[in-house]
Amino acid sequence: MTDALPELTLILPELILVCGGMALLMVGAFTGDRSYHSVSWVSVLVILGAGVAASATTEPRTTLFGDQFVVDAFGHFMKWLVFIGSALAIVMSFGYNRRERIGRPEYPILIVFATLGMSMMISANDLISLYVGLELQSLALYVIAAFRRDSARSSEAGLKYFVLGALSSGMLLYGCSMVYGFAGSTGFETLAGLFSRADAAPEIGVVVGLVFVIAGLAFKISAVPFHMWTPDVYQGAPTPVTAFFAIAPKVAAMALFVRVLVGPFFDLFQQWQQIVVFIAILSMILGALAAIWQTNIKRLLAYSSIGHVGFALVGLAAGSTDGVRGVAIYMAVYLVMTAGTFCCVLAMRQNGRMVENLTDLAGLSRNAPLMALALAIFMFSMAGIPPLAGFFSKLYVFLAAVDAGLYTLAVIGVLTSVISAFYYLRIVKIMYFDEPAEAFDKPMGRSLAAIVAVSSVLVVAFIAFQTPIVRAAEVAAAVLFFS
Repeated sequence: MTDALPELTLILPELILVCGGMALLMVGAFTGDRSYHSVSWVSVLVILGAGVAASATTEPRTTLFGDQFVVDAFGHFMKWLVFIGSALAIVMSFGYNRRERIGRPEYPILIVFATLGMSMMISANDLISLYVGLELQSLALYVIAAFRRDSARSSEAGLKYFVLGALSSGMLLYGCSMVYGFAGSTGFETLAGLFSRADAAPEIGVVVGLVFVIAGLAFKISAVPFHMWTPDVYQGAPTPVTAFFAIAPKVAAMALFVRVLVGPFFDLFQQWQQIVVFIAILSMILGALAAIWQTNIKRLLAYSSIGHVGFALVGLAAGSTDGVRGVAIYMAVYLVMTAGTFCCVLAMRQNGRMVENLTDLAGLSRNAPLMALALAIFMFSMAGIPPLAGFFSKLYVFLAAVDAGLYTLAVIGVLTSVISAFYYLRIVKIMYFDEPAEAFDKPMGRSLAAIVAVSSVLVVAFIAFQTPIVRAAEVAAAVLFFS
């Protein structure tokens, strides 16, 4: 028992999430829908408590449970992003769920268990623990995608996500079995040691298995050509669920993607770099072009998220510490921009009903000038216009690509960023120059307004306080490269 205590201390964030989730599940089961509000706030406290517990760990890098689980600086950095994103998603859902009469305690509880799965994903140090964490997250996401049971679109979104998610899980498992069959291990550190000692090229079976693993993980970050679920699920799911999908699971899946490729398979860099470059280019191009013709803001943001995944993958393709640092910074900035943007989308209500068309934003600068200003800031930042946070996030990944000699990839990234600026600036043009449409219902809501205000300040003032974030990202990136 004494030997197990240090390990239990290091997984305290996960223990808080699982114990808190189980306790809240019992409360929700016995009290019913009337406990929704209290369960939601306690869920936020549980998630933030897990974040505090993660910060209390000072170990630089420690493996637990027979090297199945790893605790390190990279995990701490990415977990905090996930915890913040999950907590924000619960807070953002209060008003919407109450007005739409879908406020049930299962909603925040499912987010808590999804967050537990994401935390396990980020700390996975074995292909088996990777899959367990991934499926724990996915099962919760399948349910909340279809959480609005009286909506055909929500049910369709959940079904599409489930079917395609099952397909991606099958591809991932097949890849893991191929790697195990040809390498003889599923442990990340054992695999890293095997590939580093290989004098000749890796066996073709390992490479094929790696391709299937990448395909399965690419689905989770909605990278092209595994993006097909994203627009339909984003549009069909309830808007707070869409916001959650766009924030926390995206960050966790990107962290897992980075850990898998930079950790056990880093010595196969020549094999996986070309795949990552390929899907990065496709994601940036599709994200830039497909969104131009969108009239629904949630579908537009879905294609925008695909483009942002492509930009983040540029840093991973560099295969360097600077590249991974760029990915970490990019995901931190992406979380802030996306949270603020979806708060504005949640405030798009006319006569008590949600509206989602871009034309509904017409003349917003005259009807709600502060909301229009905040949304304009987020759009300029997503477009990468200096000196906002989005510019620096792209700068770090592009500089890493240039340092790695990936000049073509960096040029394509800059060009697609310019193209994508069209539809971001079109939203600003609609808000400030088009004839006013019907005004949105007021007020926005205190929680949404607070998130929008803080996100706006962080995006605008990023240049002033980026140093601690950059340093934390550097420390996080450095521990990933096995010695």
